[in-house]
Amino acid sequence: MSRDELLINTIRFLSLDQVERAKSGHPGMPLGASHIAYLIYDRFLRFNPKNPKWFNRDRFVLSAGHASAMLYSLLFVMGYELSLEDLKSFRQLGSRTPGHPENFLTPGVEATTGPLGQGIGNAVGMALAEKYLSSYFNREGFPIIDHYTFALVSDGDLMEGVSCEVSQLAGHFRLHKLVVIWDNNRVSIDGPTSLAWSEDVLKRFEAFGWYVQHIEEGYNLEEIEKAIRRALEQKERPSFISVRTHLGYGSPLQDDAKVHGSPMGREKALETKRRFGWPEEDFYVPEEVYAYREEKIKRGQELEEEWNRLFKAYREKYPELGELLERAVKGDLGQEYRKHIPVFSEPMATRQASGKVLNAIAPHIPFLFGGSADLSESNNTYLHGMGDFLAENPTGRNIHFGVREHAMGTILNGMAYHGGIIPYGGTFLVFSDYMRPSIRIAAMAGLQVVYVFTHDSIGLGEDGPTHQPVEQLSSLRLIPNLWVIRPADANETAVAWDMALQRKEGPTALILTRQKVSLIDRTKYPSAEGIRRGAYILLDSDELPEVILMASGSEVEPTLRAGEMLKEKGVKVRVVNMASFEVFEAQEEEYRRHVLPPEVRKRVAVEAGRGLCWHRYVGLDGLVISLETFGKSAPGDRLMEYFGFSAEKIAEKVQGLL
Repeated sequence: MSRDELLINTIRFLSLDQVERAKSGHPGMPLGASHIAYLIYDRFLRFNPKNPKWFNRDRFVLSAGHASAMLYSLLFVMGYELSLEDLKSFRQLGSRTPGHPENFLTPGVEATTGPLGQGIGNAVGMALAEKYLSSYFNREGFPIIDHYTFALVSDGDLMEGVSCEVSQLAGHFRLHKLVVIWDNNRVSIDGPTSLAWSEDVLKRFEAFGWYVQHIEEGYNLEEIEKAIRRALEQKERPSFISVRTHLGYGSPLQDDAKVHGSPMGREKALETKRRFGWPEEDFYVPEEVYAYREEKIKRGQELEEEWNRLFKAYREKYPELGELLERAVKGDLGQEYRKHIPVFSEPMATRQASGKVLNAIAPHIPFLFGGSADLSESNNTYLHGMGDFLAENPTGRNIHFGVREHAMGTILNGMAYHGGIIPYGGTFLVFSDYMRPSIRIAAMAGLQVVYVFTHDSIGLGEDGPTHQPVEQLSSLRLIPNLWVIRPADANETAVAWDMALQRKEGPTALILTRQKVSLIDRTKYPSAEGIRRGAYILLDSDELPEVILMASGSEVEPTLRAGEMLKEKGVKVRVVNMASFEVFEAQEEEYRRHVLPPEVRKRVAVEAGRGLCWHRYVGLDGLVISLETFGKSAPGDRLMEYFGFSAEKIAEKVQGLL
């Protein structure tokens, strides 16, 4: 048995043993594709197992995250800080080897994958980040940012529509340092892929502008190696390599859909080992593997040390660029940008205020990078004077994602995984539904991504119910670790942007209006800085209030006016701006009880959307003034009046409650 075969079989059978021990998992792809993953790491990938976050490493994304056992076995063999005990605890509570890869749990895992199609989009985002950063920072003789992104994808990944969206963009932007390898085994969970799939995938990628290769003899290591080397020679196109493989390769269930996602059982697992001439012992690791691990660790440290020497020389010759790159990698924004955050003195749509803030601060944060899904002028996400990111202009700061919200979400995540960039992306709030899988993963993976969601209610007007978000606010609030911030005016929008930029632990969604909203008079009411605590008191009585009114976004202004009207009638009223539930819930209990005293049972929440999430705050004795139907097509101000969100109607309903 050659050294390659020994190492590949170690990966195969450690994977098989993980699945059998856990009595759950996916043995088919590890048996069928471990040789591809091994070849990438052994021959091509530059990495340091002792420092998985070395910035100039090559990236490997297992888009087919169901083959996680293969990835963990691979990382173990390659010298990462994973032990046999970690492999033995596969899919168990508290282990570092969960059922699908999670970037924050396992050393060497680049992206949280599992939902098919997400990983290939993440890989495109990583390659896009590399292209921008290398173009911005590299100088002659100093290829400081110079690495490849590899992705291993499955049939299922390529069936998902998002794979088309991201691949179109990768070809359009000519991301030549991206290599995608297709584990072309022609079997999915339900059976042969021919049940639902008959397109010519290779022609599809050719049409997208990729360099395409196919290897029919999918277990010929030499042919796969040659194909990857040809891919790395490309200077104008991303590469797509189809490798004809077999699900459950070498097992009694080869090419059978049953081997995709269930253990084979001990007898079939032992028979598979015998067919490969492998010892039947569980979690068997030949001594040669430990020697190989040490080689990879040593080589990885040498690679990083070489880069460190190059960066030291770069830092000496280009001190400002060197310092900026260090800050970008750390996500250190500095304080300069804050000096340029505008203070607003006239009413405007919060989307307009967002655009002004973004353009004011972007020159002082070169690694703030993003765009919109073909709505940049509507979302006000365009950075004026900073150029478009294009194949021929890779330092342009504006990414045109086209009408591809799902792709935008996965690519933003990929840029965040890559590091050195704070990515943002914009679309209408109603279209956040297209992005939901990637938003959810961003929150799970703790990625700093900023979403600019505009046209946030029926207030957008004449476009009608297809474009008027009703359930989206509540839906986004249900995602753990996602901050949803809905500012009430332009100055709160400026604070919200700063909150999003300072937050490193997860994504932030800014929820913004299409229509003009009034400026809250800060000489009369508290500072816009109050939203840093999620919710704050805008209007209060001298005594314990009889009733508390709560609202977010554009509904704050009429609610505040309703509060003033009630106050004039002698009602002891408090008005609370609930800009962000998540931020408010993170405050200490004393502050939360101060804003919403438990003894005040009469509470009214006002929001032009579904009211379900508000019931936790209004309680059994309260009232939610919300929108429980779809909207209508009419001017926005007319709709707000029609659906009961005027100050007069709010005050009337509050009096009814009292």
